[in-house]
Amino acid sequence: MSIHRVVPDLQSEHLDESREFYVGLFGFTVVMDLGWIMTLASPTNPAAQLTVMRHDASSQLVPQVSVQVADVDALHAEAVRRGVPVVYPLTDEPWGVRRFFVRDPNGVVINVMCHRVGSSAS
Repeated sequence: MSIHRVVPDLQSEHLDESREFYVGLFGFTVVMDLGWIMTLASPTNPAAQLTVMRHDASSQLVPQVSVQVADVDALHAEAVRRGVPVVYPLTDEPWGVRRFFVRDPNGVVINVMCHRVGSSAS
């Protein structure tokens, strides 16, 4: 399985304050902002990222980490085969990702995703 990046997802009602904190203190740059979710990246190491979200636009659950993979369909099939709890179904989202959520043995909700071909969303 090819993993492209792993990003912590922080739930917050304070997106503006979070932007100021991470941009001002650490020098992150905002690489995606959809109003309810924002992804920040290091300007010197673009793979070093974090996401701050108010809520999830499609699910009642808010993931705690996102794992971007090369083939989300294959990983979904493997999760189902292994009996891993899929807590949000495989879905093509309007912001350009295909994803599903699993729950790990610790109860952590993981957003497993890939960018759809032709999508420019981060």
